[in-house]
Amino acid sequence: MFWEQITDISWQMLLMWCIGGLLIYLAIAKDMEPALLLPMGFGAILVNLPNSGAIEVVETLFEAGIANELFPLLLFIGIGAMIDFGPLLSNPRMMLIGAAAQFGIFFTLVAARLMGFHITDAASISIIGAADGPTSVFVAMFFGTPYVGAIIVAAYSYMALVPIVQPPIVRAITTRKERMVRMAYNPSSVSRLTRVLFPIVVTVVAGLISPQAVALIGFLMFGNLIRECGVLNSLSETAQKVLANLITIILGITVAARMQADAFINAQTLMILSLGLLAFVMDTVGGVFFVKFLNLFLKEKINPMIGATGISAFPMSARVITKMALKEDPENHLLMHALAANVSGQIASVIAGGVIMMLIR
Repeated sequence: MFWEQITDISWQMLLMWCIGGLLIYLAIAKDMEPALLLPMGFGAILVNLPNSGAIEVVETLFEAGIANELFPLLLFIGIGAMIDFGPLLSNPRMMLIGAAAQFGIFFTLVAARLMGFHITDAASISIIGAADGPTSVFVAMFFGTPYVGAIIVAAYSYMALVPIVQPPIVRAITTRKERMVRMAYNPSSVSRLTRVLFPIVVTVVAGLISPQAVALIGFLMFGNLIRECGVLNSLSETAQKVLANLITIILGITVAARMQADAFINAQTLMILSLGLLAFVMDTVGGVFFVKFLNLFLKEKINPMIGATGISAFPMSARVITKMALKEDPENHLLMHALAANVSGQIASVIAGGVIMMLIR
């Protein structure tokens, strides 16, 4: 029996074990999104054991939580409860940067079509550029693309690799003088009423503009409303910690249902991983160059690096850009500006996903 199992191991399975091992290594040794990459890596090994009895269990979890888009929606409640929109409400113009940094989504949609992907598959792949795992899952399942496994792996892996991917891109398209632009932070007082009304208003406006996105944006804003209402502190803490962590772990290992070697190891997967990287690069480039454009008309300049935080990888991108600014100038503290653009990117990425879903049937 043992030797029969050994002979059933294919080179594709061995490769998936290596991919799973790499994800586990990045999670443990490099501390890159361990709550996601560790279960994803372990799951990749689990479902690629010969005659694995775990496949049916993982597939059941997939159908119960991902195929019906339940897990992404629940995760968004936790994410919403974590986000403080105060910096954005103090500096609303950062919302423009969040919108501009979604350029990579639409650029990659065109690129994927030119590479021969069907329009719905290209749309699903392009959302990797949202730098937002739950949105990628939601849109991929909406279109029913067969490449959902590769899309999810690419989305979450590149989110974890933001500290590696973004700095060289930002340094390549900015000068040292631009990276040293200082920005004063003079936060205006944000009333509790404003904080409570903000998630409600955003949900209504987003629902009118992009009805297909209202579920995602609504659950995100509901989580934030729990945080800001001031009367559900225990629920807010539960959503931020228990709910978000539990769903993240289950989501990570459930994704393995679409990481079986026979479906995952192919040329399309390599193309999707390449397109996902392209989407991240173009998001970063789009945000930085949009800030440069704005600076042509602004008296008080915005540090162009802030444009890179318009992607939805919250709060990793804000931390990365803050560290880069401090490295250039130890007195240049950009954290609050970076967070403002970063949370605006969270909203913009969900709306962008909804627009894609609305325009492409």
